Amino acid sequence: MDQVEARCKLGSEYGPIAWALLGCYCCILNFEGMARISTMNSVLRKVSVAAAASGLLYLCRDSDSKTMVSISVPAQFREPLLRPWQIAQDIIHRSSFLSQGDASQSGNLPPIFSRIGPVPSADVNKEAFGKVGDGVKPSCGFLGRDSIANAAAMVGPAVVNISVPQGFNGMTIGKSIGSGTIIDPDGTILTCAHVVVDFHGLNDSSKGKVDVTLQDGRSFQGTVLNADLHSDIAIVKIKSSTPLPTAKLGTSSMLRPGDWVIALGCPLSLQNTVTAGIVSCVDRNSNDLGLGGMRREYLQSDCAINAGNSGGPLVNIDGEVVGVNIMKVLAADGLAFAVPIDSVSTIIEHFKKNGRVIRPWLGLKMIDLNDMLAAQLKEKDAKFPDLNRGILVPMVTPGSPGDLAGFHPGDVVTEFDGKPVVSIKEVVEIMGDRAGIPLKVVVIRANNIRATLTVVPVEVSPVM
Repeated sequence: MDQVEARCKLGSEYGPIAWALLGCYCCILNFEGMARISTMNSVLRKVSVAAAASGLLYLCRDSDSKTMVSISVPAQFREPLLRPWQIAQDIIHRSSFLSQGDASQSGNLPPIFSRIGPVPSADVNKEAFGKVGDGVKPSCGFLGRDSIANAAAMVGPAVVNISVPQGFNGMTIGKSIGSGTIIDPDGTILTCAHVVVDFHGLNDSSKGKVDVTLQDGRSFQGTVLNADLHSDIAIVKIKSSTPLPTAKLGTSSMLRPGDWVIALGCPLSLQNTVTAGIVSCVDRNSNDLGLGGMRREYLQSDCAINAGNSGGPLVNIDGEVVGVNIMKVLAADGLAFAVPIDSVSTIIEHFKKNGRVIRPWLGLKMIDLNDMLAAQLKEKDAKFPDLNRGILVPMVTPGSPGDLAGFHPGDVVTEFDGKPVVSIKEVVEIMGDRAGIPLKVVVIRANNIRATLTVVPVEVSPVM
């Protein structure tokens, strides 16, 4: 008789149940009256269902003790016996999000639809719930049980408390409290400018010195190396004869609304505080917040932020710093803002190269053009250029470099310094720190008239 072997692992605790089922099955196979195949098939399916339920019980128990069972199945009964198992395996494959060993998640399904495959290996478990520092991401793109805790543990030791004495005429009247992140083993700390720089003339007593306390209790005196008031980013340096923990800088360009993020810091001087939330917006600009001056972009999240969180890191699930928390809306909950780490990295490069951030200014208000906006403008004015991509210039500041270059309201910028552009971000990246350097700009005007202009950006004041 053509036979096939089926092997299953059964916990010793359920061995008797399995043997009883197999005994019934063997009796059925030797039952006289084999002609009633349909009845036999029905019984076989019931046996397979019971066996599947027994397998599920094993999966929910200790997997250290196992009993190997080998059975021989006649060829004519192989298909009806195996078909339900094949269907179940296909369903489980498409529903792999069910937690291994958690029967409650499949409790509303018949036993045949429960997990039937082998017990996941240790490697699979490690993928689902990565350990600190192993660099493994949650499998299938879902948030693992320990994802937030692991990310916080990776960055937490590098998060510091910063305090700055505030005084007037040599008399200390209080302290400014904030947070920071060690980003280099040499003691470089990333924080907020408003934490370490005086905006109100009260920090005469600090003289650029700040007190830094690590999570492990060590204290240092730090020196403010650089501060950019426009972006509210500053660099503090400490010296240590022993190793310092550091945090890894990630990228903010890959963030999407809805991504999980973690805020770490020392709110109200409560060190080692961790809060979690999601990214609410990836391109919130300063105009949306009613802030004047040059355009600035922020990450918006709903993480709990309070006084003292300023300068602390915003971290993704991979344990990478993706932003620097700088402010919240006092009259609302769940409205926190951070400087994107991509912008911070550019600022740090400016610090290293020039000792300050050089921002070229054109004096143009610019808006990224898209299909819907272009259609609306074309509907209002038939002379509007036949474009749906580019950078619209709705306003030109009188006497600005843009005004002197000949920009007109309604111009659409299509090329900047010889490169095609479709977004304000691209223009900012192309200008870099090239203040005082002539740049060629191509614009399309009403009736599709093309014009080439030469603009000379000027360095903007840090307080703009």
